[in-house]
Amino acid sequence: MQPQIAKTETIQAGQPLIAARQADHVLFVAVTLLYWTTMYIYVPILTPYLEYRGLSLQAIGLVLGSYGFVQLLCRFPLGIWSDRLRRRKPFILLGMASGALSCLLFLLPDSWLWTLAGRAVSGICASTWVAFTVLYAGYYAETQAVRAMSNISFMIVAGQLIGMGFSGWLADVADWNAPFIAGAAIAAIGLIAACFIREPKGGVARTPMTFADVGAVVREPMLIKVSLLSILGHCVLFITMFGFTPLKAVNDLNASNAELTWIVFAFMIPHAFASLYSGKWVAPNIGVWNTLILGFVLSGACTAAIAWTPSLPVLMATQALNGLAQGLYLPLLLGAAIQDVPGPKRATAMGFYQAVYSAGMFGGPYLAGFLNDWYGIDSGFYCGAAFAFIAAVLSFLWRKRTD
Repeated sequence: MQPQIAKTETIQAGQPLIAARQADHVLFVAVTLLYWTTMYIYVPILTPYLEYRGLSLQAIGLVLGSYGFVQLLCRFPLGIWSDRLRRRKPFILLGMASGALSCLLFLLPDSWLWTLAGRAVSGICASTWVAFTVLYAGYYAETQAVRAMSNISFMIVAGQLIGMGFSGWLADVADWNAPFIAGAAIAAIGLIAACFIREPKGGVARTPMTFADVGAVVREPMLIKVSLLSILGHCVLFITMFGFTPLKAVNDLNASNAELTWIVFAFMIPHAFASLYSGKWVAPNIGVWNTLILGFVLSGACTAAIAWTPSLPVLMATQALNGLAQGLYLPLLLGAAIQDVPGPKRATAMGFYQAVYSAGMFGGPYLAGFLNDWYGIDSGFYCGAAFAFIAAVLSFLWRKRTD
């Protein structure tokens, strides 16, 4: 009997946790694309729109930063709650519903606090992302985990590109409200579609995130180092492409809303390619720390260059190089966050890492907004460049200690 039992266990171990059909895969991909499209369909026009609403640059920084602040508070607790329930689908539904609500709140007139609430609620939407990744991984056998994560990484970039690609065009052919109306409609469709996502009644189990393990994982030196670098990296990202770069293009370079689309593509396409090859080719050839140093130095130079860029083509060039640079270091930091953490504690380490780097999404644009209000919009880009150069120096020092 023993050989038969062993054979059965082997077969089961090689099977997906969820018996998903091809239609289930297609539906999940569609919902995921709608999720990311909803969150990013208004991002390129957000800062010009907030200025149109009469917000000061400091208030704009606060609105932008609220997205990261809410994630800092919600990401880890939502992950723990999801693990305890062993259910992911309710959190996917929460993500789609909060995405729709976020867009609708931006449409409310009179008070700027509605825009703050809208961006904060989008932080709740983003905080549910872990449920998507865990459920989709259940559609694959453990031996296909890399394939599952590769697929879902592509969905992220594709959804962001679709959303941001239509953003400026919608605002140009209709009005400022059009991207938010479209985002709410897309989220509503995604919410309905998500109701049909396949999840077993017993849920999908994994090694859970726990507050008890946080004390152990924060003693991992590598996790602390890459978390700090990721905070600085996300400061740069949310000061530039996801922050004040579109406002610089509109105000100083007379870009139309439609031309913001080309700035988005200039950033996102090199970013996507660099993300694919930084871990597969660049880091294996020159080393992880050298890749980080290269990425941060290049990003710092390109971010500073935004301040004195004389034309849209030059701005697009800085964005292309900045997208490439940030694509070099962000995926490497994600992998390095858990490389020294024992298997049972990896879920907690990843939850901690994702929650902590949200501080950069909040702190970067908030500080840049304050500086922009007092010293002009270019000061925010110099601030972002300083963050990148600090990260490069830290990477150099930590590389020397590990050599």
